[in-house]
Amino acid sequence: MFSEIGGPHHQSHFHAYYQEHVAVFALEPVEIIAGYLPRRQQRLVEAWAELHQTELKADWDRLQAGQAPHPIEPLR
Repeated sequence: MFSEIGGPHHQSHFHAYYQEHVAVFALEPVEIIAGYLPRRQQRLVEAWAELHQTELKADWDRLQAGQAPHPIEPLR
């Protein structure tokens, strides 16, 4: 997760990148809200986000408060 220039966003979300593809996923519920990932990668990201939802929400709150996010275990 990274802070984006332009201030806080209204919907908690994160960006996922795979090769030339970029998608934006909402945190509650975990779902793609913009962009595109191949189906297999989309399903992997959704499963990862479900497993790490508490950490993602905590990092979102930290970013909105102007703090740095904590690292989250990546997909392997």
